[in-house]
Amino acid sequence: MDKTIFFAPDILINPQLPHEEALHCVKVLRKKEGDEILITDGKGRFFEASIIQAHPKHCVVNIDKTINEISAWPFNLHIAFAPTKNLDRIEWFAEKATEIGINRFTPLLCRHSERKEIKLPRIEKILVSAMKQSQKASLPVLDEMIPFSKFVKQPFDGKKYIAHCQDGNKNLLKDIYAKGQDALILIGPEGDFSPQEVEEALLNGFEAVSLGTSRLRTETAALVGCHTIHVLNQ
Repeated sequence: MDKTIFFAPDILINPQLPHEEALHCVKVLRKKEGDEILITDGKGRFFEASIIQAHPKHCVVNIDKTINEISAWPFNLHIAFAPTKNLDRIEWFAEKATEIGINRFTPLLCRHSERKEIKLPRIEKILVSAMKQSQKASLPVLDEMIPFSKFVKQPFDGKKYIAHCQDGNKNLLKDIYAKGQDALILIGPEGDFSPQEVEEALLNGFEAVSLGTSRLRTETAALVGCHTIHVLNQ
């Protein structure tokens, strides 16, 4: 499969492309009635469809075939991170992690966080674009920002890790993660997690890990964690 993918989350209820997708399909790509296109709902499904009304505001289609995506990774990967002051860096991470493969993003509000709020619509658009560009049919979940203490108390059915820069005994993530396990990784802000946050995470079942000997930026550390889990599952 190597063709333009259109995103229509409600395609099974409303068989037409959303406005922006319709505009791109009809005006930019010059698709017309009878042409075949490929659509995803972001829920793990592709749809082969035929255009029956080529209008830039409401491109109506007929679904010819449904194809369930074969998951490229047999595990659930969730990364919770403290957004950086420079939002471009987090947008870069979100894009690249989606291309590699991730199930969920959660922005964290930590003690040393420089960014106290985050606007999700722009990041959501980046996730959609990265999903389509990487020929995937599963759109990662993007959560609202949540306080660190509240988040670490939430249940997670898998291995839970906190990557921090403080001294102490920490195993390398690559040495303690086992292939096929669901994983949740916490990545801190530029000023790192506070000692109290690290202790709180450990008390709630997280394991302290290292991502290597280099001191990494927040967005780099998050991407390294994502990539490491994928490499270990090869």
